[in-house]
Amino acid sequence: MSKRNVLMAALAAAMLAPVGASAQSTPPTASSAAPAPAVAAPIELAGVKYDGTAEVAGQKLQLNGAGIRYKAIFKVYTAGLYLNAKATTPEAVLANNGPKRIHIQMLRDIDGEELGKLFTKGMEQNATREEFGRSISGVLRMSEIFVQKKKLKTGESFGVDYIPGTGTVVFVNGQLIPGEPIKGEDFFHMLLKIWLGKSPADSDLKVALLGGAKPAATSSRNAAGSNR
Repeated sequence: MSKRNVLMAALAAAMLAPVGASAQSTPPTASSAAPAPAVAAPIELAGVKYDGTAEVAGQKLQLNGAGIRYKAIFKVYTAGLYLNAKATTPEAVLANNGPKRIHIQMLRDIDGEELGKLFTKGMEQNATREEFGRSISGVLRMSEIFVQKKKLKTGESFGVDYIPGTGTVVFVNGQLIPGEPIKGEDFFHMLLKIWLGKSPADSDLKVALLGGAKPAATSSRNAAGSNR
């Protein structure tokens, strides 16, 4: 075989050879992979754990933030807010039309009637007269629930869910309170303003529920909301 034919045969063999193993096994670059959805991390406060997710009305919600309600230097309860999308301002929370949950666990005993009155006061301080008037039936319903409970003891909990198209439902120690849901989104918004409004129960808790840094025990407290 002539030199020319030998070179042609070698070139043809090289072109037909399989691709090397190193090229075949090259993993896809990070940019080619679909990004995994962000999952909120669980938060533990004063021995109370808030899972990173919760299910409301068949939808998985993310923990937006959680914190501790203080009265002076005493821990009163923990609170966690769950939404279907991250919100870092009160306006963004209220503009979210999806399901929502606020969950509270007691860190000290409190009289149910007293708690109902304090929540009523908190809603009234953060609403206009017209807003409060429109939601008065819901306010009375919440007060009735706490009066019937008589006392919330250390370690007990209650949660309030907003379900679009259904309304607001209340759970005590994980059990749904019987009765018709409180209709309308306005009532749930007014309830959230106890913690997220212009006169919040605790300014540091407001920051924490909006995903900010957890407050230190020695930080200043909001005197205007010191009773809720």
